[in-house]
Amino acid sequence: MGLFDIFSKGREEKLDKGLSKTRTNLFSRMSKAVAGRSTVDASVLDDLEEVLISSDVGVATTIKIIERIEERVARDKYLGTDELNSILREEVKALLFENESNTVSGILESETRPYVIMVVGVNGVGKTTTIGKLAHRFKESGKKVVMGAADTFRAAAVDQLTIWSERAGVPIVSQGMGADPASVAYETLAYAKDNGMDVAIIDTAGRLHNKVNLMNELAKIKRVMQKVIPGTPHEVLLILDGSTGQNAFEQAKQFTSVTEVNALAITKLDGTAKGGVVIGVSDQLSVPVKYIGVGEAIDDLQLFDREAFVDTLFQ
Repeated sequence: MGLFDIFSKGREEKLDKGLSKTRTNLFSRMSKAVAGRSTVDASVLDDLEEVLISSDVGVATTIKIIERIEERVARDKYLGTDELNSILREEVKALLFENESNTVSGILESETRPYVIMVVGVNGVGKTTTIGKLAHRFKESGKKVVMGAADTFRAAAVDQLTIWSERAGVPIVSQGMGADPASVAYETLAYAKDNGMDVAIIDTAGRLHNKVNLMNELAKIKRVMQKVIPGTPHEVLLILDGSTGQNAFEQAKQFTSVTEVNALAITKLDGTAKGGVVIGVSDQLSVPVKYIGVGEAIDDLQLFDREAFVDTLFQ
Protein backbone atom coordinates (compact mmCIF):
# COMPACT_ATOMS: atom_id res chain seq x y z
CA MET A 1 0.00 0.00 0.00
CA GLY A 2 1.40 3.39 -1.00
CA LEU A 3 1.64 6.53 1.07
CA PHE A 4 -1.19 8.33 -0.66
CA ASP A 5 -3.45 5.26 -0.34
CA ILE A 6 -2.89 5.34 3.42
CA PHE A 7 -3.74 9.02 3.61
CA SER A 8 -6.91 8.42 1.55
CA LYS A 9 -8.36 5.68 3.74
CA GLY A 10 -11.85 6.76 4.82
CA ARG A 11 -11.03 10.30 3.71
CA GLU A 12 -14.44 11.40 2.39
CA GLU A 13 -16.41 10.37 5.46
CA LYS A 14 -13.90 11.91 7.89
CA LEU A 15 -13.69 15.11 5.84
CA ASP A 16 -17.47 15.43 5.77
CA LYS A 17 -17.69 14.99 9.53
CA GLY A 18 -14.70 17.22 10.23
CA LEU A 19 -16.09 20.15 8.24
CA SER A 20 -19.66 19.84 9.48
CA LYS A 21 -19.47 22.82 11.88
CA THR A 22 -18.00 25.13 9.26
CA ARG A 23 -20.51 23.97 6.64
CA THR A 24 -23.48 24.41 8.99
CA ASN A 25 -22.34 27.89 9.95
CA LEU A 26 -21.74 28.88 6.33
CA PHE A 27 -25.09 27.66 5.04
CA SER A 28 -26.96 29.15 7.96
CA ARG A 29 -25.51 32.55 7.17
CA MET A 30 -26.05 32.14 3.43
CA SER A 31 -29.68 31.19 3.94
CA LYS A 32 -30.28 34.40 5.87
CA ALA A 33 -28.45 36.39 3.19
CA VAL A 34 -30.75 35.21 0.37
CA ALA A 35 -33.98 34.87 2.33
CA GLY A 36 -36.90 36.38 0.41
CA ARG A 37 -34.79 37.18 -2.66
CA SER A 38 -34.87 35.37 -5.99
CA THR A 39 -31.97 36.88 -7.95
CA VAL A 40 -28.31 37.52 -7.20
CA ASP A 41 -28.01 41.30 -7.14
CA ALA A 42 -25.69 43.83 -5.51
CA SER A 43 -27.48 43.54 -2.19
CA VAL A 44 -27.13 39.75 -2.13
CA LEU A 45 -23.44 40.01 -3.01
CA ASP A 46 -22.88 42.52 -0.21
CA ASP A 47 -24.43 40.08 2.24
CA LEU A 48 -22.45 37.18 0.77
CA GLU A 49 -19.24 39.15 1.21
CA GLU A 50 -20.08 39.59 4.89
CA VAL A 51 -20.83 35.85 5.20
CA LEU A 52 -17.48 34.83 3.73
CA ILE A 53 -15.47 37.29 5.82
CA SER A 54 -17.27 36.22 8.99
CA SER A 55 -16.48 32.59 8.05
CA ASP A 56 -12.75 33.48 8.16
CA VAL A 57 -12.15 33.19 4.44
CA GLY A 58 -10.29 36.50 4.73
CA VAL A 59 -10.89 39.91 3.18
CA ALA A 60 -8.53 39.64 0.20
CA THR A 61 -9.78 36.21 -0.86
CA THR A 62 -13.42 37.18 -0.29
CA ILE A 63 -13.05 40.20 -2.57
CA LYS A 64 -11.64 37.95 -5.30
CA ILE A 65 -14.58 35.56 -4.99
CA ILE A 66 -17.19 38.34 -5.03
CA GLU A 67 -15.59 39.95 -8.10
CA ARG A 68 -15.74 36.61 -9.92
CA ILE A 69 -19.42 36.19 -9.11
CA GLU A 70 -20.11 39.80 -10.15
CA GLU A 71 -18.56 39.01 -13.54
CA ARG A 72 -20.86 36.02 -13.94
CA VAL A 73 -23.91 38.07 -12.97
CA ALA A 74 -22.98 40.72 -15.55
CA ARG A 75 -22.33 38.09 -18.22
CA ASP A 76 -25.35 35.86 -17.61
CA LYS A 77 -27.71 38.78 -16.81
CA TYR A 78 -29.86 36.61 -14.54
CA LEU A 79 -28.70 34.32 -11.78
CA GLY A 80 -31.14 32.89 -9.28
CA THR A 81 -30.27 32.69 -5.60
CA ASP A 82 -30.93 28.96 -5.81
CA GLU A 83 -27.82 28.75 -8.03
CA LEU A 84 -25.62 30.68 -5.63
CA ASN A 85 -24.18 27.70 -3.79
CA SER A 86 -23.04 25.88 -6.93
CA ILE A 87 -21.63 29.11 -8.38
CA LEU A 88 -19.76 29.82 -5.17
CA ARG A 89 -18.33 26.30 -5.17
CA GLU A 90 -17.17 26.63 -8.77
CA GLU A 91 -15.49 29.99 -8.25
CA VAL A 92 -13.73 29.03 -5.00
CA LYS A 93 -12.44 25.84 -6.63
CA ALA A 94 -11.22 27.74 -9.70
CA LEU A 95 -9.49 30.32 -7.50
CA LEU A 96 -7.57 27.70 -5.54
CA PHE A 97 -6.52 25.78 -8.63
CA GLU A 98 -5.10 28.93 -10.20
CA ASN A 99 -2.61 29.27 -7.34
CA GLU A 100 0.18 26.94 -8.47
CA SER A 101 1.79 27.08 -5.03
CA ASN A 102 -1.12 24.92 -3.84
CA THR A 103 0.31 21.97 -5.74
CA VAL A 104 1.60 19.31 -3.35
CA SER A 105 4.24 16.94 -4.63
CA GLY A 106 4.72 13.44 -3.30
CA ILE A 107 6.28 13.77 0.11
CA LEU A 108 8.83 11.03 -0.44
CA GLU A 109 9.61 11.59 -4.10
CA SER A 110 13.16 12.51 -3.18
CA GLU A 111 15.54 9.57 -3.42
CA THR A 112 17.43 10.92 -0.43
CA ARG A 113 16.96 8.90 2.74
CA PRO A 114 16.12 9.83 5.33
CA TYR A 115 13.60 12.44 4.25
CA VAL A 116 13.86 15.07 6.99
CA ILE A 117 10.88 17.11 8.19
CA MET A 118 11.38 19.95 10.67
CA VAL A 119 8.10 20.89 12.34
CA VAL A 120 7.51 24.45 13.57
CA GLY A 121 4.62 26.37 15.12
CA VAL A 122 3.55 28.09 18.33
CA ASN A 123 2.48 26.22 21.45
CA GLY A 124 -1.04 24.85 21.46
CA VAL A 125 -1.59 24.45 17.72
CA GLY A 126 -1.40 20.66 17.78
CA LYS A 127 2.23 20.34 16.75
CA THR A 128 3.11 17.27 18.81
CA THR A 129 -0.15 15.53 17.90
CA THR A 130 0.43 16.18 14.20
CA ILE A 131 3.93 14.73 14.41
CA GLY A 132 2.54 11.60 16.04
CA LYS A 133 -0.15 11.22 13.39
CA LEU A 134 2.39 11.74 10.60
CA ALA A 135 4.69 9.12 12.08
CA HIS A 136 1.77 6.70 12.31
CA ARG A 137 0.80 7.31 8.69
CA PHE A 138 4.33 6.83 7.40
CA LYS A 139 4.78 3.65 9.38
CA GLU A 140 1.45 2.31 8.13
CA SER A 141 2.71 2.85 4.58
CA GLY A 142 5.79 0.74 5.31
CA LYS A 143 8.26 3.52 6.04
CA LYS A 144 10.83 3.42 8.82
CA VAL A 145 10.37 6.54 10.93
CA VAL A 146 12.21 8.21 13.81
CA MET A 147 11.14 11.23 15.88
CA GLY A 148 13.49 13.82 17.34
CA ALA A 149 12.40 15.61 20.54
CA ALA A 150 14.13 18.95 19.89
CA ASP A 151 11.45 20.96 21.69
CA THR A 152 13.44 20.95 24.92
CA PHE A 153 11.96 24.21 26.22
CA ARG A 154 9.07 22.42 27.94
CA ALA A 155 9.35 19.12 29.78
CA ALA A 156 5.78 18.34 28.74
CA ALA A 157 6.73 18.55 25.07
CA VAL A 158 9.31 15.78 25.40
CA ASP A 159 6.93 13.66 27.45
CA GLN A 160 4.07 14.14 24.97
CA LEU A 161 6.23 13.23 21.99
CA THR A 162 7.46 10.13 23.82
CA ILE A 163 3.85 9.04 24.36
CA TRP A 164 3.13 9.57 20.67
CA SER A 165 6.22 7.60 19.66
CA GLU A 166 4.93 4.67 21.71
CA ARG A 167 1.45 5.04 20.26
CA ALA A 168 2.77 5.14 16.70
CA GLY A 169 5.33 2.42 17.41
CA VAL A 170 8.36 4.38 16.21
CA PRO A 171 11.68 5.17 17.94
CA ILE A 172 12.41 8.58 19.44
CA VAL A 173 15.68 10.40 20.09
CA SER A 174 15.50 12.52 23.23
CA GLN A 175 17.94 14.22 25.58
CA GLY A 176 15.30 15.57 27.95
CA MET A 177 14.26 19.07 28.96
CA GLY A 178 16.92 21.76 28.76
CA ALA A 179 19.10 19.95 26.22
CA ASP A 180 20.47 21.80 23.21
CA PRO A 181 17.81 21.44 20.48
CA ALA A 182 20.44 21.41 17.74
CA SER A 183 22.23 18.55 19.51
CA VAL A 184 19.00 16.53 19.58
CA ALA A 185 18.46 17.18 15.87
CA TYR A 186 22.05 16.13 15.11
CA GLU A 187 21.67 12.90 17.08
CA THR A 188 18.31 12.17 15.43
CA LEU A 189 19.71 12.47 11.92
CA ALA A 190 22.78 10.44 12.83
CA TYR A 191 20.47 7.71 14.19
CA ALA A 192 18.29 7.89 11.07
CA LYS A 193 21.29 7.64 8.78
CA ASP A 194 22.92 4.76 10.69
CA ASN A 195 19.68 2.77 10.95
CA GLY A 196 18.37 3.17 7.41
CA MET A 197 15.35 5.28 8.32
CA ASP A 198 13.09 6.59 5.56
CA VAL A 199 11.73 9.58 7.49
CA ALA A 200 13.04 11.69 10.37
CA ILE A 201 10.60 14.14 11.98
CA ILE A 202 12.13 16.84 14.18
CA ASP A 203 9.97 18.67 16.72
CA THR A 204 11.02 22.24 17.64
CA ALA A 205 10.16 24.68 20.41
CA GLY A 206 6.77 26.33 20.12
CA ARG A 207 7.45 29.68 21.66
CA LEU A 208 5.87 32.85 20.31
CA HIS A 209 6.44 33.35 16.61
CA ASN A 210 7.67 36.94 17.01
CA LYS A 211 10.61 35.98 19.21
CA VAL A 212 13.94 36.60 17.48
CA ASN A 213 15.68 33.99 19.64
CA LEU A 214 13.37 31.27 18.41
CA MET A 215 14.09 32.09 14.79
CA ASN A 216 17.83 32.09 15.51
CA GLU A 217 17.39 28.71 17.17
CA LEU A 218 15.65 27.28 14.10
CA ALA A 219 18.48 28.54 11.92
CA LYS A 220 21.02 26.87 14.21
CA ILE A 221 19.12 23.56 14.08
CA LYS A 222 19.20 23.69 10.29
CA ARG A 223 22.95 24.36 10.19
CA VAL A 224 23.70 21.47 12.53
CA MET A 225 21.45 19.04 10.64
CA GLN A 226 23.26 19.87 7.42
CA LYS A 227 26.50 18.68 8.96
CA VAL A 228 24.96 15.20 9.08
CA ILE A 229 22.94 15.28 5.86
CA PRO A 230 23.56 18.18 3.45
CA GLY A 231 20.45 19.96 2.18
CA THR A 232 18.29 19.17 5.17
CA PRO A 233 15.62 19.69 6.24
CA HIS A 234 13.83 18.71 3.06
CA GLU A 235 10.60 20.03 4.49
CA VAL A 236 9.81 22.74 7.03
CA LEU A 237 6.22 22.07 8.08
CA LEU A 238 4.35 24.89 9.83
CA ILE A 239 1.42 23.80 12.01
CA LEU A 240 -1.52 26.20 12.31
CA ASP A 241 -4.61 25.94 14.49
CA GLY A 242 -7.66 26.32 12.27
CA SER A 243 -9.89 27.17 15.22
CA THR A 244 -8.08 30.51 15.64
CA GLY A 245 -9.32 31.70 12.25
CA GLN A 246 -7.51 34.75 10.90
CA ASN A 247 -4.94 34.56 13.69
CA ALA A 248 -3.67 31.37 12.04
CA PHE A 249 -3.27 33.30 8.80
CA GLU A 250 -1.28 36.02 10.57
CA GLN A 251 0.98 33.40 12.18
CA ALA A 252 1.58 31.85 8.79
CA LYS A 253 2.59 35.19 7.29
CA GLN A 254 5.00 35.91 10.13
CA PHE A 255 6.59 32.47 10.13
CA THR A 256 6.98 32.33 6.36
CA SER A 257 8.64 35.75 6.37
CA VAL A 258 11.43 34.67 8.71
CA THR A 259 12.01 30.98 8.03
CA GLU A 260 11.89 28.80 4.92
CA VAL A 261 8.52 27.13 5.47
CA ASN A 262 7.56 25.02 2.45
CA ALA A 263 4.46 23.18 3.72
CA LEU A 264 1.51 23.91 6.01
CA ALA A 265 -0.75 21.76 8.17
CA ILE A 266 -4.01 23.21 9.48
CA THR A 267 -5.34 21.37 12.52
CA LYS A 268 -8.50 21.21 14.67
CA LEU A 269 -10.94 21.86 11.82
CA ASP A 270 -13.44 19.43 13.34
CA GLY A 271 -13.91 21.57 16.44
CA THR A 272 -14.52 24.93 14.77
CA ALA A 273 -16.80 26.81 12.40
CA LYS A 274 -13.79 28.74 11.10
CA GLY A 275 -12.68 26.24 8.47
CA GLY A 276 -12.98 28.95 5.82
CA VAL A 277 -9.47 30.00 6.84
CA VAL A 278 -8.16 27.08 4.76
CA ILE A 279 -9.51 28.79 1.64
CA GLY A 280 -7.86 32.11 2.50
CA VAL A 281 -4.53 30.55 3.42
CA SER A 282 -4.52 28.41 0.26
CA ASP A 283 -5.28 31.43 -1.91
CA GLN A 284 -3.06 34.05 -0.30
CA LEU A 285 0.15 32.25 0.64
CA SER A 286 2.89 30.96 -1.63
CA VAL A 287 3.24 27.91 0.62
CA PRO A 288 0.95 24.91 0.01
CA VAL A 289 -1.44 23.52 2.60
CA LYS A 290 -0.26 19.92 2.72
CA TYR A 291 -2.30 18.42 5.57
CA ILE A 292 -5.53 19.15 7.42
CA GLY A 293 -6.62 17.74 10.77
CA VAL A 294 -10.28 16.75 10.88
CA GLY A 295 -10.48 14.80 14.14
CA GLU A 296 -8.68 13.59 17.22
CA ALA A 297 -8.09 9.98 16.20
CA ILE A 298 -4.61 8.90 15.12
CA ASP A 299 -5.76 8.51 11.51
CA ASP A 300 -7.65 11.83 11.30
CA LEU A 301 -4.83 13.68 9.54
CA GLN A 302 -5.41 14.01 5.79
CA LEU A 303 -3.48 15.13 2.75
CA PHE A 304 -5.20 18.33 1.67
CA ASP A 305 -7.24 17.84 -1.49
CA ARG A 306 -8.45 21.24 -2.72
CA GLU A 307 -11.27 19.84 -4.84
CA ALA A 308 -12.57 17.48 -2.18
CA PHE A 309 -12.35 20.21 0.47
CA VAL A 310 -14.42 22.69 -1.55
CA ASP A 311 -16.94 20.05 -2.67
CA THR A 312 -17.45 18.92 0.91
CA LEU A 313 -17.76 22.45 2.27
CA PHE A 314 -20.35 23.53 -0.30
CA GLN A 315 -22.16 20.25 -0.91
